[in-house]
Amino acid sequence: MKNIFFTADQHFGHKKILEYANRPFSTIDEMDEELIKRWNQKVSPEDEVYHLGDVGLCSSGKLRKILNRLNGKIYLIKGNHEKSAEACHTRFEWVKDYHELVVEDPDAARGTQLLVLFHYAMRVWNAGHWGTYHLYGHSHGSLPDDPNSRSFDVGVDCHDYAPVSYEEVKAIMNKKTWTPPFAKRSL
Repeated sequence: MKNIFFTADQHFGHKKILEYANRPFSTIDEMDEELIKRWNQKVSPEDEVYHLGDVGLCSSGKLRKILNRLNGKIYLIKGNHEKSAEACHTRFEWVKDYHELVVEDPDAARGTQLLVLFHYAMRVWNAGHWGTYHLYGHSHGSLPDDPNSRSFDVGVDCHDYAPVSYEEVKAIMNKKTWTPPFAKRSL
């Protein structure tokens, strides 16, 4: 059975990310290997992974070798550091700036859940007032989570350096206190 995962901001090969994001690795090679391991522990070859940007900051040759070790069919929503990833475009199912994903979910209204996928956090997004989820990266956990908003950072710095499944996303969203803005309010 195919599962759906979301992730962002691995920054494979990026030496400065250890300092910038205060990552607990002593070398970039250690970080890269651990990120690959944690990815493959969760994602199987038939799964889909929506990567919300900043895959790597290294040569395209090095990044291609890393990408070929990662399980799953990877869809890339571009971040602000994608020169090497774009040179490896054949490893991705597609590469886009923005994507709206519909997931079949029997618990959602009408049996589907819409997700707005973008590298950057937005305050408002398409159909947000109807409960659409917004997933983003870029911030490396530096933005405080809004418990009243159906959005959050799926970057590795927020999720034990691994992708998050749709079921994990759904569980996080269900803990939020979001109320539809047009819901009837008692006086």
